[in-house]
Amino acid sequence: MTNAGEFPRWNSTIKSIEGTIAAGQTIKLVATISPGRVFNLKIIEFLPENKMVWSDGNAMFKGVRTYRMEPKPDGTTDFTMAEVYTGLMLPMIVGSLPDFGPVFEQYLSDLKREAERM
Repeated sequence: MTNAGEFPRWNSTIKSIEGTIAAGQTIKLVATISPGRVFNLKIIEFLPENKMVWSDGNAMFKGVRTYRMEPKPDGTTDFTMAEVYTGLMLPMIVGSLPDFGPVFEQYLSDLKREAERM
């Protein structure tokens, strides 16, 4: 999850990703759900093997995605992902946002397959 160059290989929801996944860095991501748009994502928090937070936008409209991993005593890991939208424009555009549920489910399926491969 922290090697940007490998993302498109295992993650079918990503067309391309450029940059380094590290605190304070910005990565450029193109998602299959919006192939004509480049998302410039700021890595605002990065704790390897525990938590990663990406942010895009400003006070008008902002999305923040948080990934968390919690290792368990039995050797498994609980993974959670949440995306929160805020901003002055949110009430006006919330109805036009796509349903991200299927994309998130595909991402989780891809991640599970990659984790089990390793």
